[in-house]
Amino acid sequence: MSGGVDSSVATAMLVEAGHEVEGAYMKNWINEENILGDCPWQEDIEDARAVAEKLGVPFRVVNLMQDYRERVVSYLLEGYRSGVTPNPDVMCNREIKFGVFLDYALAEGFESVATGHYARVVHGGDGVSRMWRGMDPGKDQSYFLALMRQEQVRRAEFPIGGMLKAEVRERAAALGLATAAKKDSQGICFIGNVRMSDFLRAFVPDEPGNIVGLDGRVLGRHAGVHLYTLGQRKGLGVASNAYREAYVVVEKRVGTRELVVAFDHPETPRLYARRCTVGTLSWTVGPLGLPGRCQVQPRYRCPGQDAEVEALEGGRVAVTFDESQRALAPGQICAFYDGNELVGGGIFETVTPEREA
Repeated sequence: MSGGVDSSVATAMLVEAGHEVEGAYMKNWINEENILGDCPWQEDIEDARAVAEKLGVPFRVVNLMQDYRERVVSYLLEGYRSGVTPNPDVMCNREIKFGVFLDYALAEGFESVATGHYARVVHGGDGVSRMWRGMDPGKDQSYFLALMRQEQVRRAEFPIGGMLKAEVRERAAALGLATAAKKDSQGICFIGNVRMSDFLRAFVPDEPGNIVGLDGRVLGRHAGVHLYTLGQRKGLGVASNAYREAYVVVEKRVGTRELVVAFDHPETPRLYARRCTVGTLSWTVGPLGLPGRCQVQPRYRCPGQDAEVEALEGGRVAVTFDESQRALAPGQICAFYDGNELVGGGIFETVTPEREA
């Protein structure tokens, strides 16, 4: 129970279904240095506790701070330092919620872990569990579960996966839950309402460098290439041209600390790609039959894209999209779907631009 409305209603639904339920708050971060601004963990714990009391279920706080630092924060910081774009939410789900915390729950005698994710799990009679997109197309969070393995999926429950967000809030209000009108967190997984740029500035020293065009001309200065992502348009500090065309980040050169920008249009060099390699693969049921075709989702809130997937050496795959994709970035999560079923995921390792500078 995170202290939000989604996990609150998920708990209520499990209680209504007759399950023996205990609420738990994962204490992953407390902002002990007081350098990140709004990290409302105490408020979240009290909200979760209030909901548990309302529903008549026991409640506990589980301290996973050391594991979170080692498995999520280290991964996050190392990724940005090396110039890639990691996804801490996906790693938190695999390594913490359905990793360390799941192991803890099983050791305590529980059979499964339920969360407020907008995704669905179907447990088959053959012992195989399959994961599907959430019913609410605007809230589907299966992408963030793309690195889960079958042994984790078998122990997962997502009670609100078949509901719309509006229905979840209506259910919370009808039950009189304290979190019914609470705003959704927009921050980093289980840290709080903290912007990624603020988090990075707290732990990664600024490494200023030049903002350059494709021709090498210096257009401005930046505080560190790790603070930017490929495809980013806002916050570059470089004025548009007389035609009001906006600049976009097309390359991050960590070695020279250069941030390469160009005007954003379909023919922009290095901005679009169809072919990439994906590693750190994880399959929810079993490996895809390769070569094969499926829908590939390259980022959250992006529809699945038709693509051909081929096996490579070293347990990696090559993905060739039918249509060009904008700003594919190494380090980002790549999710594989068969229709609405999530079949696996991995991490983008290399991207081959359609047009070089």
